[in-house]
Amino acid sequence: MPLLNFGQPFDGVIQMAYVVPNLRKAMTEWTERLKMGPWFLFSPFKPVTQSYRGKPTAVSVSIGMAYAGHMQFELIEQHNDAPSVYRDGVNQRGYGFHHWGVSAMDFDRSLALFQAKGYDAVFTLKPDPNTRLAYMDTTADLPGFVELIETTAATETLFTMMYQAALGWDGKDPVREIAPPP
Repeated sequence: MPLLNFGQPFDGVIQMAYVVPNLRKAMTEWTERLKMGPWFLFSPFKPVTQSYRGKPTAVSVSIGMAYAGHMQFELIEQHNDAPSVYRDGVNQRGYGFHHWGVSAMDFDRSLALFQAKGYDAVFTLKPDPNTRLAYMDTTADLPGFVELIETTAATETLFTMMYQAALGWDGKDPVREIAPPP
C-alpha cells in the first residue's frame, strides 16, 4: 500500500481528533502526560469558506496538531456558539474523541463513496483556496465523524513538516504558532 511522506497510507486514517474545552491547557497536559509534541497551533483557524448542513457558517475555532509516531492528533476548541459538528459532538457525547481524518487522494471519489453509503457531508470547508475538507456524518455507525482531507502536495508537505519535527523531539518549544494566511 502506498504511503504518504509522514508514513500513513494513501486514502487511510491519518488523524484522530478531539474537541477540548481549553486548547492550551489540553496541549500542555498531552505534552506532560503523553510526551506528545511539538504542537502546531492554528489560532485562529480561518478557513476560506465553511458550510454547516448546507448553510454558510462562521464557526470560530483554534486547533493544535502534533504527532505520536506516524499518527497525527488534532485538538479543537470552539470559541463561539455557532452551530457546528464540534457542538454536535459535545452535545451528544461530551468533550473528547470527535473524528478520524482520512486522506482523500481523489477527494471527489472519496466523497461520492461515503455518500453512496448514506453518509451526509454535514460540514464542508476550504482551509485554503486549493484544499477541501468534508466531515461525513458516520455517527449512526461509528463513534465519531469521518473527515475527508483532500491530500494535495501542500497538505502533505505541511503534515510531513509536523511529523519530522516530532521525530526525536527534545521537549523544547512545545507550542509553535502557525500564522494564518493574510
